[in-house]
Amino acid sequence: MLSAAQLEEFENNGFLKGAVILNDDEVEALRNELDLVMEGKSVKRPVLSRNMKEAGGKNESNLYDNMKMSVNEKVVQIVNIWMASDVFFKHASHPRLTEEIAQLCKTDTVRIWHDQIQYKPPVSGGPTGWHQDHPLWPIIQPADLVSAWVALDDAVIENGCMWMVPGSHKWGNHQKYLASTPDFKPYHKQPELLPEGAVVEAVPFEIKKGQVGYHHCMTWHGSPHNRSQLKRRAIAVHYMPGHTRYEPTSNHVMHDYVEVKPGEILTGEHFPVVFGRG
Repeated sequence: MLSAAQLEEFENNGFLKGAVILNDDEVEALRNELDLVMEGKSVKRPVLSRNMKEAGGKNESNLYDNMKMSVNEKVVQIVNIWMASDVFFKHASHPRLTEEIAQLCKTDTVRIWHDQIQYKPPVSGGPTGWHQDHPLWPIIQPADLVSAWVALDDAVIENGCMWMVPGSHKWGNHQKYLASTPDFKPYHKQPELLPEGAVVEAVPFEIKKGQVGYHHCMTWHGSPHNRSQLKRRAIAVHYMPGHTRYEPTSNHVMHDYVEVKPGEILTGEHFPVVFGRG
């Protein structure tokens, strides 16, 4: 379990580096499963598999509005690989992950909202623009979700690790104002809307292979290009506390899997309970 000092760090910053929770064999098993899904060789299919460079339909928020990408750049995104792979579902149900998520979410019940693979290939790996997660999830409330991001390769500055803005989870929804400088520093298009004392300064969030990094769903984060010869694969599971409600305001890729009415707790077989106390 997380210590009181770690919980305080998360409360202050909106992100936290956890332990190395997967050994080399466990990481390799997830890598092999990922290859099968990407090659279309898995028996079942994930909800979504695409190059994020091509995202941004009428019902989607395009994270690349403020980024220039060359034609061959890509970020492979796979949503709900747990539906296609028992190995990834086992990972999403990891007892240490889910118990620590329960601590961070201050809840007795943890469900999977959805998971997400992001793979930045060597040399051509594109950026993931500055964003907040919850504003891109317009069918759930409140904004109390926490993600567990586990590296399947060392994620370092060289190969496009995530960067975080400390304390930004406390500033509210600023998604439509987030932008990036040419050297990938975040800035706010209307900084006068930020609370007094807010400091927009990003720090690298380097994560070792098999290590978990936690971040709040309102924390500003993004990741630059991968120009290195290194792969950058990771599995992020977005977890929701037991009080998360279905409150749709626009479309989302998980919309078709919802089986409850607006205002009700988001439950169902596609949002499984992975931690429960009592």
